[in-house]
Amino acid sequence: MASLDMAASSVGAEVDMGKFSFPRGQIENWGDSGVVVTSSRSTDASTDADTDDRNKAPIGAGQQGAIVSLDSSYASKGKTGDQKGLRRLAQNREAARKSRLRKKAYVQQLEISRLKLIQLEQELQRAQQQGIFIAGGLFGDHSYSTGGNGAMAFDMEYARWLDEHQRLINDLRSALNARVVDNELQLHVDALMTHYDEFFRLKSIGAKSDVFHMLSGMWTTPAERCFMWLGGFRSSELLKILASHLEPLTDQQLMGICNLQQSSQQAEDALSQGMEALQQSLSDTLASASLGASGGTDDVACYMGQMAIAMGKLGTLESFLRQADLLRQQTLRQMHRILTIRQAAHALLAISDYFSRLRALSSLWLARPRGS
Repeated sequence: MASLDMAASSVGAEVDMGKFSFPRGQIENWGDSGVVVTSSRSTDASTDADTDDRNKAPIGAGQQGAIVSLDSSYASKGKTGDQKGLRRLAQNREAARKSRLRKKAYVQQLEISRLKLIQLEQELQRAQQQGIFIAGGLFGDHSYSTGGNGAMAFDMEYARWLDEHQRLINDLRSALNARVVDNELQLHVDALMTHYDEFFRLKSIGAKSDVFHMLSGMWTTPAERCFMWLGGFRSSELLKILASHLEPLTDQQLMGICNLQQSSQQAEDALSQGMEALQQSLSDTLASASLGASGGTDDVACYMGQMAIAMGKLGTLESFLRQADLLRQQTLRQMHRILTIRQAAHALLAISDYFSRLRALSSLWLARPRGS
């Protein structure tokens, strides 16, 4: 018994040491020895080892699960961050695009404002020149204030009228090029005819304020003033210009245009004769309105009476201007009635192009190089 206990004790010791290192020979001979180890120490060691393995397995699995969970969380956060970054980048690009468009529109608006300012400055200079001329006359500073402001107001209104007129002409030209139906083309033609009516209304207001400014044509370019008659164009001459742009015309249309031209010419001749008679009468009145050598009371009274007569005759200038504009307005309306809608559209374009070339000619003349 003692020998058996010693053997068991020895084997238990070897097993306990085997937790750290197992001799190769002993591991291989365990299956052949047939020895059953019943040591409580060995059993406890084995039980502890199993318990440790069981305890370690769940802990390892939990740690692995935690790592996988963290990786998934980081991946999800990474995807969310990428989406936010892409969205922010797209927003920045859109904001930059809108900023560029706003800047471009702002620059264009500045350029338009600059051109309008130059035009208004030119109109102001012409108005000031006309005002200075009036100021040097009989009526003094009060007339300069009234006439100058009236002329300046008309010049500014006329500049706006020209801008709107050019826009309507561009719309009409585009409609003709697009070959729109007659009903749509009629709208463009009617808009231009109404715009011409507005022009004559502005001139009527301007004549009440400063008839000399309107008759002299200071609101137009120098080249336009060369062909001016009673503060505007000659209707008969305008119909001659349009003749080559209105073909082909029917016999009835041709007769209507010829009759319109003859009647316009007769009305112009009558107004021209009336204007010449007014100028002669005014000249005679001014020639007789002079102070005598004595300068007495009777001479002064006679002088003031003659100047009052001259003032009354000057008042008829507004009537002549109004009749001349009425003739021009009626000629345009009659032309519109005689022609078809497309012929009228081409006629309005031809009229606008003619006056545009006159204005361009004036600009080229003023910009020409001067010789030494």
